[in-house]
Amino acid sequence: MRQRRWLPAETVVVDPEAVRPVTRGETHIFFTAGILLGFFALMVCSAKGYILLYGDAVAHLGIARRIVDARYPGLAQIGGVWLPLPHLLIVPFIGKMSMWQSGMAAVPMSILSYAASVAGVWRLGRRMMRARWAIVATAFYALNPNLLYLATTAMTEALFLALLVWTVVATVEGIAALRAGQVGVARMRMLLAGLLILGQVFTRYDGWIVGAVVWCCFAVAIWRSEEAVRRQLMPVFLIFTVMCVAGPLVWFWYNHHFEHDWLDFLRGPYSAKQIERKTAPPGQHYRGWHNVGWALLFYTRTAQIDAAAWETGFGLMLAAIYGLWLAGKRRATAQAQSLGETFALLLWVPLPFYIYSVAYGSVPIFIPQLWPHSYYNARYGMEMLPSLSLYAALAAERLDVWLRAAKPEKWARLWQPAALLLCAANCAVMIYRIPPVLKEGIVNATTRVPFEHQLAVVMEEMPPDVPIMMSTSAHIGAVQVAGRTLRSMISENDSDSWQAGLADPAGSAAYVIAMKGDPVEAAVKAHPQGLAELEVICTTGQPCAKVYQSTSWAGNKK
Repeated sequence: MRQRRWLPAETVVVDPEAVRPVTRGETHIFFTAGILLGFFALMVCSAKGYILLYGDAVAHLGIARRIVDARYPGLAQIGGVWLPLPHLLIVPFIGKMSMWQSGMAAVPMSILSYAASVAGVWRLGRRMMRARWAIVATAFYALNPNLLYLATTAMTEALFLALLVWTVVATVEGIAALRAGQVGVARMRMLLAGLLILGQVFTRYDGWIVGAVVWCCFAVAIWRSEEAVRRQLMPVFLIFTVMCVAGPLVWFWYNHHFEHDWLDFLRGPYSAKQIERKTAPPGQHYRGWHNVGWALLFYTRTAQIDAAAWETGFGLMLAAIYGLWLAGKRRATAQAQSLGETFALLLWVPLPFYIYSVAYGSVPIFIPQLWPHSYYNARYGMEMLPSLSLYAALAAERLDVWLRAAKPEKWARLWQPAALLLCAANCAVMIYRIPPVLKEGIVNATTRVPFEHQLAVVMEEMPPDVPIMMSTSAHIGAVQVAGRTLRSMISENDSDSWQAGLADPAGSAAYVIAMKGDPVEAAVKAHPQGLAELEVICTTGQPCAKVYQSTSWAGNKK
């Protein structure tokens, strides 16, 4: 009997390189890789003493500390200008004095944020391009020395980038599920996007604009969907809308309740506008003020030097713009590989936001490549790193396609490994030349750190529990280095004791530290009785501080 031979059915070959959504396992792998890179960066920066270079990082830690350690601790200590989420994430670790003094209290927030953003870039990359080029985009992003440094500090950039990237991921996946009729997945992604927008709104003001744009994306997608799907999603969309609106409204209320001005963050004494007025020469403004062209130049140039070594940032920016053009062309000709190329455009939202901020928001940016050739807010260019990484890789993938069509094909096989080597070389050269974000921290700490350390030496000689009157808004780092509790300080963070201290310095505190031009100096001049000058601390580039001992404070009379 002849054995029947069964012919196999037609086999469907799945291209592992095809553009597709990623699995949860892949995301976990890149998240773990980010954790390992973050810990390596932490070991280097900790050994070099880089963690507390930025005055802003010291201030963020100080705000978190005073939530749990102040004469009147609590949420009222958050302040009205810097948004509160980073401080709240630091709070669980700031109670231990050593964690505050070393800056390690912010490390869990920053490293986890860095790792999450690395995984998010990979997730977006796989929806935009083939696997080997998504690896290139992720490697370029993850190996950026500026970002690795920020992953070890109390600055807000690493946290915001993680929230931004994952908001775009949630938007892309939510609208893709909506178009595929997967209503359950669309609901979950919309709620996730709402939570991430809340996080952005309470981290940086850029997030307010990102949230508004994402809301518009979901609104248009739902409006264009079928009526049955629209009815199912409308309740969740209303919750999503409330989440998008709640953040700004809560912040308005907080400023009104605690600072007595619902726009205190915009026009109060510590706002960007008031700081710019205090620091700029009378009648003069920084270049880019009320000039969109200069603002565009300053911000894009800053993004370039933050992302790439030497002057290769010009090539990176051109490649990213070409990748952006490719994405637009594919969409216009109905050839877009996925929704990733369409909604990853959200990664470019920081560009118009910072152009407006520089031109009309009193936010100067100084970099050594442009006049006045100094460092100030150079880290703001980091908001463009995800878009530059992904869209430059999209352009590199297009070159790969062209090379494979050319002869010989061996050049195409070498292009992707060469691109990975360029990512590693970019990282090495930036480290060798000192990345600009780290350089800004080093330059700006040159005079502040020695001054605060000298002041801390004096404070360490004072009894630990006696009250010291001092304005901590500019130099809370001295209290941090000295290891004093904030409960022992009479400062502007506790309004009642502060006003009483300004009216009677000698009767309110055992010691008084007055710095040139601050409210304590004015109070000492107005009420000098009962104060004996102990020491004067002067360092280059910082105002002199005079230390007084009270002869009329009750504890000193004993």
